[in-house]
This record gives sequence, structure tokens and C-alpha cells, in this order.
Amino acid sequence: MDRKLAPPCDRKRTCSDSGVTFPDAHRTIDAVWRIEAPRLIAGLARIVRDVGLAEELAQDALVIALERWPETGVPDNPAAWLMTTAKNRAIDLARRAKLLGRKRDELGHEMEDRQERMAADMEAAVEAVLDDDVGDDLLRLVFTSCHPLLSPEARVALTLRLLGGLTTEEIARAFLVPEPTISQRIVRAKRTLAEARVPFEIPRGADRAARLSSVLEVIYLIFNEGYAATAGDDWMRPGLCEDALRLGRVLGSLASEDPEVHGLLALMEIQASRALARVGPSGEPILLLEQARARWDQLLIRRGLAALERAEALASVRGPYTLQAAIAACHARARTADETDWARIAALYADLARIAPSPIVELNRAVAIAMAFGPTAGLEIVDALRGEPSLAGYHLLPAVRGDLLAKLGRLPEARAELERAASLARNARERALLLERAGACA
Repeated sequence: MDRKLAPPCDRKRTCSDSGVTFPDAHRTIDAVWRIEAPRLIAGLARIVRDVGLAEELAQDALVIALERWPETGVPDNPAAWLMTTAKNRAIDLARRAKLLGRKRDELGHEMEDRQERMAADMEAAVEAVLDDDVGDDLLRLVFTSCHPLLSPEARVALTLRLLGGLTTEEIARAFLVPEPTISQRIVRAKRTLAEARVPFEIPRGADRAARLSSVLEVIYLIFNEGYAATAGDDWMRPGLCEDALRLGRVLGSLASEDPEVHGLLALMEIQASRALARVGPSGEPILLLEQARARWDQLLIRRGLAALERAEALASVRGPYTLQAAIAACHARARTADETDWARIAALYADLARIAPSPIVELNRAVAIAMAFGPTAGLEIVDALRGEPSLAGYHLLPAVRGDLLAKLGRLPEARAELERAASLARNARERALLLERAGACA
């Protein structure tokens, strides 16, 4: 649920304890919420056994923080403050529901409604520790949100909302579908889980295997949102990358014999190795071929290559994540941009297109083809994608086409394409970069 919160006090007021103005406190609250919301919702879901209710309780704690922190100052441990506030709210709701149930009994009503069931669940779970083999609330939240009762699209959307802290707009952009569609998926998914009283746990055996592909997709989409934010003022959201990596590592120990788990982990480790080199001193994006490779994290690269080796040893045929990790490894092994084996990358993208075809895979293959065999060859593939409905609002399609046109010397066309890409981009940093490149084509 996306609440529009009214300012609790005059924005010019100074916080009495911290000495900061309300806008500063509001920015701090927003930063804390971005970082802590997934853990807060996951911890509450373990208690109340209802992901929809957990999100509501977390939002209630946020509202209270917006009302109090500008007056009292930000607490030393804001995450603990939010959790305590939300738990107290949950206890109040449970007591109220229990009292309502007693009153109904006194009136002779024996009807068991959702509030009474919720109260019983909360009372039983507040101090309980779930009996499973991984004590990780975030991972429980992923598996619960990826329950087979939900459609694959709903599983991913719900988990991105709860675990990634993304808005419906950001999720819709990641999926290239209308925002109301994503909103409806999330609402229906929470209702379905609540009505079915789905347990908040990590499944075992065949049930775990059945949910694993959705879990991998969710983790990677969260990582991607951190690696290249779809909207906002920041090029990257490192907290999301860190959460996705942490979940991937835990999952690697949980499903140690699944090659695609290690393939995904390899892909994320190698991509995360570039984080420091992807952003300039003022927060501006630095594209792959322009990055200072000395700034790439060699420890993460070694971890990624080891995970890739593990994935390839386990698989008779490489899956989508393992193939993408192999592509990332080509970049990681090249000491300079000129040493990149683009022909091998193009061949790997062709393999990926055969087992997991999509317009975005084809667009990436076009880039590799252009780098290996010239911009004309790449442009032919890109032009064939221009009528693809799912890419109609995808800014990277005109961005790639503009780059290829520029390399061919067709500068007016290139500038028009790059300006169109900038108009479609929702990330402020990326939009500025596209406009700069368009200006260079003048």
C-alpha cells in the first residue's frame, strides 16, 4: 500500500533534540525506511503470519515516526524503534480482536472471523521461534511470497514490494507492464495468502524445489533494481544489491546442489564487483567500457568465478543464470575493455536466446554483435525489435539504436534517438547521461 503522508508539522521547524530541520528529519526517515522496511516487514510477518498485515503494521510505525521524530529527534537505533512500535501496534490489535471475540461469545455468537484468528495466531507466535533449517526472516518472506497459490507474476511483484521496498511504479517499469496491473496483482496476492493462512516458513523437499525458480527470479530482480535503479535521483541503490547478494549466498548453502542457484550467485557477485567503478565523484553513471577496471573488487570477482565453476560442474546443460554469469565472466577476465571477447559474448547470448527468448535478451545480443562484427550487424537486429510492443516504452532500445547510429556517422538520427531515450528514462542520472550523449551528436 502506498500512503500519501501529510507533513506532521511545519517544514521549517527545527527538531528539538537533533538540531536538524524537518526536511532533514524527513530525509533521514526516508533513508531508514528504504533500508529497514524489508527486515521490518519480514520480522512482523513471522509474528502475525500475514504479509499484508505485516506491511500495514510497518506502515503504521512509519506514520508514527513521521509524527514524532521531527519533534524528538531521530533515535540512536531507528530500526529497533520502528520494530518495537510496530510490535506494540500488533499487540494492541490482538488484544482488541480478542476482546471483540469475547463480547461476541457473550452475545451467543460463535462466528469465527479473521480478526479472532489473527489474535490467536499472534498470541501463539510473538515469542515463538520457527523450526526450520535457516533462521532468516527475509528468506522466509521470499519463499512465502513465492507460494504456488499465486501466479508467477504475482509472486515476483509481491516479493519485490515487500522485500525490495519498491513502489508499484518501479515494479511495473521492471516488468514493462502498466502500473494498475501490478497494483492489482499485489492486492490479490496478499488477500490470497491471508485467506489461505499460508505459513510463514521455508518449505522443504519437493515444495521448496517447486518455488525455487520464482525465488531466483525475485532475488535477481531485486539485485537489478539496486544495480541500476529504474527511477529516482541515484544511479544505484547499493542496499538492494547487498540484500540480494546476502539472500543468494544463504540460498547457495540451502540448495547447494542446484546449479542455477550458483549461477545466479556467480552473476550477482561478478556484477557487484563493478559497483565502485560504476559511479563517478558526483554520482554520475560510468558505463562499462569507460570504467577504471582497477577499481573492480577482485575478491567479489574470485567469488563469482568460483560460483560459476560450481554451477557449470553441476549442470549438464547451462541454464539462464549460468549463461548470464558466463557473459559477466568474459568482462571480468578482460584486463582492459579492448581485450573483451565479444564474439564469445555474442555466442553466449545466442545460447541464452534459445533457452530463454525475450526481446531484452535479443537487444543485448545486438550490442554484442555490434561490438564483435560492427555496428551495421547490430543495427539490423535492433531495427527488427522496433515494433516489439513490450519495448515500446523501454528507454534502452532507442539508447542502443542511437549509439549504433552515432558509430555509423548518422548523427542527426542518433541525436533524435538518444533524446527519445532520455524522455523515456525515469532515473535522473541516466536521463542526464543520455542527454549529454545526444548533445555530443550535434
